[in-house]
Amino acid sequence: MSIHEECGVFGIYDPAGDCARTTYYGLYSLQHRGQEACGIATINDRELSYHKDLGLVGDVFHQDVLDRLGGTMAVGHVRYSTTGGVRRENAQPLTLKYVKGTLAVAHNGNLVNTPELRTSFEYRGAIFQTTTDSELIAYAIAQERLRCGSAEEAVCQAVKGLRGAFSLIVMSARKLIAARDPWGFRPLCMGRRGQAVVFASESCALDAVGAAFEREIDPGEIVVVEDGQVRSIRENCAGATSHMCIFEYIYFARPDSVICGQSVHEARLEAGRILAREHPVDADVVIGVPDSGLDAAMGYAEESGIPYGQGFVKNRYIGRTFITPDQQSREQAVRIKLGALRSTVEGRRVVMIDDSIVRGTTSRQIISLLREAGAKEVHFRVSAPPFIAPCYFGTDIPDKKDLIACHHTVEEIRRLVGADTLGFLSVDALERIAPSAACGFCKGCFTEEYPVATAGM
Repeated sequence: MSIHEECGVFGIYDPAGDCARTTYYGLYSLQHRGQEACGIATINDRELSYHKDLGLVGDVFHQDVLDRLGGTMAVGHVRYSTTGGVRRENAQPLTLKYVKGTLAVAHNGNLVNTPELRTSFEYRGAIFQTTTDSELIAYAIAQERLRCGSAEEAVCQAVKGLRGAFSLIVMSARKLIAARDPWGFRPLCMGRRGQAVVFASESCALDAVGAAFEREIDPGEIVVVEDGQVRSIRENCAGATSHMCIFEYIYFARPDSVICGQSVHEARLEAGRILAREHPVDADVVIGVPDSGLDAAMGYAEESGIPYGQGFVKNRYIGRTFITPDQQSREQAVRIKLGALRSTVEGRRVVMIDDSIVRGTTSRQIISLLREAGAKEVHFRVSAPPFIAPCYFGTDIPDKKDLIACHHTVEEIRRLVGADTLGFLSVDALERIAPSAACGFCKGCFTEEYPVATAGM
């Protein structure tokens, strides 16, 4: 079993044009959020154009495609299939033409009321072209637009029927609209570059295109850009409470991003510091598993006083095995992806830091690499608590049967992965890793307590 990263969204309004190219750069900086498929849709003189396909951003988009797309508005998406599967038709942005015009929709998250919505829409005659919950969102907006006086009003009404996680960017012929669910499960921020207004899943994408971060989109908020003017609709903010996914800080987000006022890099450093206090050990060197284990390893080394070292060389030409589509390819990829540095670990007591243990297969293989390179001892520290429950909000943790911590004690896991000692970050420490964050958190995969009812999932 592999746990998958969810998706990344990007949108821009820029009267200077060439929005496709800016979106291309933005998606490049969000590639870590999804590596299966990507797409860009643009508006030129109120006409919708798009290009999307399976593959990485650099493989799907070429100079001629970007030149053709152009655009004074654009929306882009990088995808991993938390729902739907690896099919070209599931690539986003989803685009549609209907009696009121055109729409392009990019969605990061996952709905928990998908079956009810699909059944309801199909009884009303809907025929869906994809297997994603995102198409349900696009359909709901289009249906509401038939009754509402504006695209933003349609979005406002449509999202009231959605339950679960959605950070959306919606583009009509004249407007760019960003919307976030009332729980704020997935990040979404806004920035400016001259006259341009930019939306993105993470602030690192704003940095990549030269936009200055302005603020987060609040839970339940809808932000509308029309002819360069920005306005906020807060009708759905009443009763909204922030429960952003804590795993954004531990694994998903890029270290140079700032989410809810908290540096992701600093959060991972703090996780390592706390881990060193909770699970100290006598050792000679601290190493991190690339990439998301590196910052936590630095924090552990800083707090413990044990020297930090580079324990692995990473093959940059293979994607993150954590989000490889199937278990067999993920297992085969570990040795291709990582090589242990013998000069760092041979004859030494090693503290190895990683961000999580899912099934334990990858951890066992990585520890074997260290043993083969001559490590005297391997003390495994994990900068997250054990996964004990599925995620229903945009991370593919589908079943307890695939989670090693649901079936084994910590001592049993230690033996299974081949470590000399094993320690996890405590659940109580989770919120302390992000002291600057101006938001609450969802920790459901670690506690089995969710902010939204998940009955029937």
